[in-house]
Amino acid sequence: MSLGIDLPAGWPAMSLGQAQDLLCAPGMPFETELVEVRGVPTRVWKNALPSLAALVAQGRSHGQATFLVYEDERVSYDAWHRAVAAMAAHLQALGVVKGDRVALAMRNLPEWPVVFYAAVSIGAICVPLNAWWTGAELVYGLNNSGARVLVCDGERLERILPHRAELPALEQVIASRLDAPVQGVARLEDVIGVSAAWASLPDAELPVVELHADDPATILYTSGTTGNPKGALGTHRNFLSNILSSGFVAARGILRRGEPLPAPAKKVMLTVIPLFHATACSATMMGAVAGGHTIVLMYKWDPVKAFGIIEREKVNATGGVPTIAWQLIEHPERENYDLSSIESIGYGGAPSAPELVRKIYETFGAMPGNGWGMTETTATVTTHSGEDYINRPTSAGPPVATADLEIRGEDGVTVLPPGEIGELWARGPMIVAGYWQNPEASAATFVDGWVRTGDLARIDEEGFLFIADRAKDMVIRGGENIYSTEVENALYEHPAVTDAAVVGIPHRVLGEEPAAVVHLGAGLEASEEELQQFCRTRIAAFKVPVKILFHAEGLPRNANGKILKKDLKALFED
Repeated sequence: MSLGIDLPAGWPAMSLGQAQDLLCAPGMPFETELVEVRGVPTRVWKNALPSLAALVAQGRSHGQATFLVYEDERVSYDAWHRAVAAMAAHLQALGVVKGDRVALAMRNLPEWPVVFYAAVSIGAICVPLNAWWTGAELVYGLNNSGARVLVCDGERLERILPHRAELPALEQVIASRLDAPVQGVARLEDVIGVSAAWASLPDAELPVVELHADDPATILYTSGTTGNPKGALGTHRNFLSNILSSGFVAARGILRRGEPLPAPAKKVMLTVIPLFHATACSATMMGAVAGGHTIVLMYKWDPVKAFGIIEREKVNATGGVPTIAWQLIEHPERENYDLSSIESIGYGGAPSAPELVRKIYETFGAMPGNGWGMTETTATVTTHSGEDYINRPTSAGPPVATADLEIRGEDGVTVLPPGEIGELWARGPMIVAGYWQNPEASAATFVDGWVRTGDLARIDEEGFLFIADRAKDMVIRGGENIYSTEVENALYEHPAVTDAAVVGIPHRVLGEEPAAVVHLGAGLEASEEELQQFCRTRIAAFKVPVKILFHAEGLPRNANGKILKKDLKALFED
């Protein structure tokens, strides 16, 4: 479809293939090479850093440049490195060795990148837990990962403490920003001090640990539609690949525009999506450290406060999910602030209306961007921005130079031709090593270097990806994954519910929201409000159905007993 926006005369100046050949030629920064990754020949970025410890060293080189801004706190790269080195030494003093799991559960605070990089720099596996999870959900992640150490903030600590006896492997809990001391819990400030004091810490080197590109670095939890969440085991290579992938995409867009490649420039990014997401942790934070960019964090998303931050900090890039972009565009206070520094607004992880592409371009004069990736791909596989996105607003963009995409038939083998819809398969150096301690799920999902995504998609003649549907009944609310089975199981716990199904219903800003259809047992009663409140005690608030309809009969099913969710979605149409 076309947005009716006039693109620059002569665009595109070159094809995708021509741009890629130029950027990836021998001796160029984006040169690729073939190496063996877990026994599979894989095309990788030749100039990628060898480990996340090497990335920390590169971050140190930015010196007094501002890395983190949070409310009235400002942290330079030098101060951050001092805190990382101190925290890494402390973890080793606690007995943490290569391969041990260090869990991290906190909102977006300056401490987050300190703990993350300290853990991975000594070869530990960092386990960033979803800060929106309930206490029971956090306990599952801690036990499944076998974390020896947990670093959290006060709010997460309150959720976890009632379950402390259920965590036999957890040896040490360290909490930041506590209102009062808690017995059995160490204070993070006693280890590294408050952020304002990090610059006064010793200028120490990182502990030396032998690290390899394909060593495990993280466990990020995702979920299927059945069973418990699965931990995607990410490697150092996975995360470091995103740095060059992002740079490659930016350079490709500039060449397509017919412009010369500019010298590197430091940017200011307002990062409002949680750092426990692959998008923020990998696609954003890795490149920021490599390039010496500034990351501005917010305590809680608020569009008016965001306007003030954009004006004050001269923010160049923001976004995360379509919700944020819509609110920036539509808020009545927008015109009261100078937002002229904004150059790009990007998002992913949720369905977005083509109208949003036009609005970003016309309202801010900024380039819109989106892309496709998943936890199992450590974020970026395709990226779509600038004129290419304006020209194809329903696409998720073409793959980066180290990624391959295929659309396969139902047999999982037959590769379908351009334009045909089938299951999307992807491979490249960003694909995770598998699922943590789940060989059956790993074998079903990761095949000879490929990940079978469960997404239904098509690829056009030029290589642009179009996502058609999600095959696993997942609801994506403002970038947050909601797995229907988990919500249905919560509903089933109510004694009056005998049948339940959760579907996604459209929402202009959030993309979609969860809704449910339930059937009550004979002679039993329950109201919509009662069931919603019941769910809130069992699952995170964002997963609770916004609407619940009651079906007089059992829910419609096909011959195999599967609920016909498409039929149920129609019940919510106005």
